[in-house]
Amino acid sequence: MLFPSLFNLHADGLLADGLTIIGSGRSALNIAEFHDQLRAALAEHLPDDRLDTAVVDQFLARIEYCAVDAAAGTGYDELAQQLGARMNHSIGAYLSTPPSMFGPIARGLASANIACAECRIAMEKPIGHDLASSLQVNADVASAFAEDRVFRIDHYLGKETVQNLLALRFANMMFEPLWNAQAIDHVQITVAETVGLEGRVSYYDGVGALRDMVQNHMLQLLAIIAMEPPASVNSTAVRDEKVKLLRSLRKLTPADIKAHSVKGQYSHGAVNGAAVAGYAEELGENSNTETFVAIKAHIDNWRWKNVPFYLRTGKRMPVRRSEVIIQFKPVPHNIFAPVGVGGVDANKMIINLQPEENIQVKLMSKQPGLDRAGLKLREVTLDVSLQNSDRRRIAYERLLLDFIEGDQTLFVRRDEVEAQWHWIDAIRAAWAETGQAPQNYTAGTWGPSSAIALIERDGASWHDEIASD
Repeated sequence: MLFPSLFNLHADGLLADGLTIIGSGRSALNIAEFHDQLRAALAEHLPDDRLDTAVVDQFLARIEYCAVDAAAGTGYDELAQQLGARMNHSIGAYLSTPPSMFGPIARGLASANIACAECRIAMEKPIGHDLASSLQVNADVASAFAEDRVFRIDHYLGKETVQNLLALRFANMMFEPLWNAQAIDHVQITVAETVGLEGRVSYYDGVGALRDMVQNHMLQLLAIIAMEPPASVNSTAVRDEKVKLLRSLRKLTPADIKAHSVKGQYSHGAVNGAAVAGYAEELGENSNTETFVAIKAHIDNWRWKNVPFYLRTGKRMPVRRSEVIIQFKPVPHNIFAPVGVGGVDANKMIINLQPEENIQVKLMSKQPGLDRAGLKLREVTLDVSLQNSDRRRIAYERLLLDFIEGDQTLFVRRDEVEAQWHWIDAIRAAWAETGQAPQNYTAGTWGPSSAIALIERDGASWHDEIASD
C-alpha cells in the first residue's frame, strides 16, 4: 500500500517538488535494484491506466535507498550522512515493522540526530500486544520523539466513509439530535473477512481476532460513531472526545463475560464456492486462538444509556464486509393501523466501509397507487453517500499526505491506544479466569450459533441474518 499510495500522490501533484523518499531495509541494494523492485510493485498493485512511464520515472527520481539493520542497530549514521543538508528540513520516518522494533528504531534515529524538533515518526498498528507492552513501546518512542511528533496509523481512519461520519453527524441537524439513547435501539459493527491465515501464521496465532481487529479498527470506529461533538475538527479536540468515549466503555467482568462475548475458531468448510481447511489444519496443530469474536458492549454515559453496541469480526466469513448499522427505534405510535397497515419498520442507517463505501438510510414510504384496497407502506433506501467520478483513493494516501503535512487528526494518540488496551485486557483476563474456549464454526458461515443468540436474546438480529447480497 505504501509506495502505490505515494506514487498516486505524486501523480496527482500533491507532493512538493523538493520532497525526497529514502527507502530502507536490511538488504544491501543499489539504487537500480531498488527501483526495479518498485517498478514491479507498482505494476502489480496499480491499474495500467495509472502507470504512465514518464510519471513513473519522475516518481522514481525522488527515491533513494539506504540499508539500515534495525535489529543490529547499524546504518543510522550512514542514513544521516545520506540525508546531508536535508537534515535541516522536516523529516518523517515511517516504520512498517513489528512493534518490538519501534523503540529501538526511534532510539537509533535519535542517536544519529534524526529525531530533531521538526522530525516526525509514524508507526503502523499494533502498538504492543497488551497494556503493559503498549506502555513500554510508547515510553521508548517518547524518549526520542515528542507526542505531537508521533503518528500512530490505523488505516481504517483513512477511509473516505469513516471521515464522512464526522460530516454526517456534525454537519446535519437531521441526524445529531437523534444520535442518542432516545432514538437509537442498538448499533452493530461488523468486520468480516473471507481470508484465513494467508501467510500470517507466525503473527496471528497467539494474537487472535480480539487484539488483531477489535482493539484498533473496531474501537476506533466505535469511538467516532459514539463520541460527543468536539469543539472543532482540529486533532486535539477530536481525539479528546474519542478518549473520553473509550474510557466510558463498561469493562466486562468474569461474571458477565460469557453472556456478553463469544469466541470462535473456523473449521473446514467452503468460502466463495471453494473448499478451505480449518484453522488448526492451516496452523498444523490445535490452538486456543480465536478467529472470531462477538461482543455486546455498553457505554456508560448519558448519551448511550442502555444502548447495546454489538461488535463482530471474524475470518473465513461468507463475504468480505465492513459495515456499521445504526438501528433506530420504531415510531412510538402507528397512526396507520386503523387503515390496515400493520407493523411500521424502524428506520435503519447502513454505513458500508468495504468492499464498497457508501451510507444508506432505510425509510418508510407510501407505496404508489390509488389505495382502493387499503393504504400500503414500503421501505425505500435513501443514499446519502457522496458519489462522484473521482478515482477511489487508497486509504493510505490520505494518511501519508497528512503525515507529510503534520496533521494528526486521523492518527491515534497515546492515551487512545492505552484506553483501548484497558478495555481489551479486561476481556482477555475474564476469558482466562472463566476458561472460555473458542467454539468451532464452519468456514463460510457467520460464526458460532452462540453469536446469533448473543444478539437475538435482546430481540434483534445481525444485519447479515436478514439481508444477503
